[in-house]
Amino acid sequence: MTGPETIEDAEFAASLGINLAAMTRTSSGLYYQDIETGEGEPATGGNAVEVAYTGWLSDGTQFDSGSFTFSLGAGDVVPGFDEGVQGMRVGGVRRIIIPPALGYGSQGRGAIPPNSILVFRIELLSIG
Repeated sequence: MTGPETIEDAEFAASLGINLAAMTRTSSGLYYQDIETGEGEPATGGNAVEVAYTGWLSDGTQFDSGSFTFSLGAGDVVPGFDEGVQGMRVGGVRRIIIPPALGYGSQGRGAIPPNSILVFRIELLSIG
């Protein structure tokens, strides 16, 4: 790939069930869709949040899955993941699509090629 692919121009694997028209686009270019809203107060910067997640490339290749706790807004994760979890409530499930600039950019990482669009399904397990 010669440069960052835009989310709007990407072809997503049918298995991902992506419908950009049903999603919200933020000013940074990230897309998100709440699948389940959850309950309680929304997660905000500085909260310790525990999430379960699965990540895919736009072609449907799964590159990671698991759960972990991080400090929201502290730069512990790629910027798009931080932004995508903001506002979630415990028990909530959200699909996010992260453009390359908010992911691993031109560097890539491990199984993630440079300039990849990342798709995540995130469940917020707890807010500490």
